[in-house]
Amino acid sequence: MTLLDMLAASAGRFSHRPALVHRDRRLSYGELQDGARRVGRILRQSGVRQGDRVVLMLPNAPEFGVGYFGILMAGATVVPLNPLLKTEEVRYVLDDSGATAIVCVETTYPILQAGRQGPERRIPALVLDAAALESVVVGDVAAGSASAAPRPSSTLATLGAEDVAACLYTSGTTGRPKGAMLTHRNLLSNIQSFREILHITETDVFFCVLPMFHAFAATVLFLEPISLGATIVVEPRFVPDVVLKTIAEQRVTIFGGVPTTYAVLAGLPRAALDFSAWRLCVSGGAPLPPSVLEAFEAKYGVPIYEGYGPTECSPVLTVNPPLGVRKVGSVGPAIPQVALRIVDDADRPVGLGEVGEIVARGPNVMKGYLNRPKETAEALRGGWYHTGDLGRVDADGYYYIVDRKTDLILVGGLNVYPREVELALASHPAVAEAAVIGVPDPVRGEIPKALVVFRDGQQVDPQELIQWCRQRLANYKVPRTITVVSQLPKTVTGKILKTELRGAIEI
Repeated sequence: MTLLDMLAASAGRFSHRPALVHRDRRLSYGELQDGARRVGRILRQSGVRQGDRVVLMLPNAPEFGVGYFGILMAGATVVPLNPLLKTEEVRYVLDDSGATAIVCVETTYPILQAGRQGPERRIPALVLDAAALESVVVGDVAAGSASAAPRPSSTLATLGAEDVAACLYTSGTTGRPKGAMLTHRNLLSNIQSFREILHITETDVFFCVLPMFHAFAATVLFLEPISLGATIVVEPRFVPDVVLKTIAEQRVTIFGGVPTTYAVLAGLPRAALDFSAWRLCVSGGAPLPPSVLEAFEAKYGVPIYEGYGPTECSPVLTVNPPLGVRKVGSVGPAIPQVALRIVDDADRPVGLGEVGEIVARGPNVMKGYLNRPKETAEALRGGWYHTGDLGRVDADGYYYIVDRKTDLILVGGLNVYPREVELALASHPAVAEAAVIGVPDPVRGEIPKALVVFRDGQQVDPQELIQWCRQRLANYKVPRTITVVSQLPKTVTGKILKTELRGAIEI
């Protein structure tokens, strides 16, 4: 079975049901499948062949679904890109992926056009008309100009479960992004496992304001509902008032967000809207502070179930079960078909409750990194994917994320996990966000340094925050200095870019 079989099954059962909705625009399952076939035929005629990689650069919109499945119809691999990337970033992915075509909309075409300049990058670009999916144009291979699409060929490719469906470039928090190759089997297994835990059905209405090019949204808020024949409501940007109004008007039942999303919504006055259909939220992408969860649930009365997983695992590994025990602060137990372990630096399992690296095994784990056999072998050594995340597991099999392995701070030989310090700082009423990094120290080797963002209208002396930490943490964990900043650099899923903070250590 492939993702195309999945779409065909839903289109066969619910041809007229809305698949993707953006405000007053509705794309039915039948229209989604027909549009994808049309795109697939045009790509085939433009030279795309089985196993090729095709870049998809669109904001959240119904066209994203047409482009995504259209690329699969052509037998190719989808390479989703962030529409906010700059020219050099686009150029890097085009070069690294060896993309043979581009699918975009008019708003993203200019940046892709700039990124593909040069003889080796003169690849065709298919531009989906945002107003009418009947209309497409194809960039000329030689000159990059646009001309009307030729009459499509009827030949479409045949895919297998082990073919690579998507090549997702990781966020690159520790270096240049790598393309994680996810097969149809990888994604379908993750979709099935997640569905078993969440107990979702075709009657659910999902809301996707997270960027659909990212693994979390792509699997949980896009492919998952399509596998059911459910409806997906999309918004291209997180505008809090618009989000809340849409949830009420579209009778949304399931919402997915990152911690920043929930923090913003928790800080708003509760709107006088009907949220009676809204039954659950899923959080991922970064650790969710318990204080944010509690504030959000107190305001909206909708539970948040935190999960965890890296892009390389399709991406879900764990989630707190809605029909089971939810442990606040935990990311839940492993989902079905997934095996997890906590290991030391020699890949030996550690004791219950001890901190080590989380490693994973299952049908959802990636095929490997594109064109990087050495990195693939290292990441998948011993048959387990090494996440680079430090965590622990309790007696009930619930996992707790402690920190990134690369973020660990060694103070005089003692381990300091930045997340523990960040949670202590974030518990102060004036602090909205905090980030902690290690800085060199001639005596201790490293010492913790904190950067904090205050809540609107709030401000306290950094020395007060240091004293706050001293009351809650061992002395060696307490930041020696605290710098106040207006914002922290983040990925699209809310992960703080510690590499950028370390590069600007003087701030």
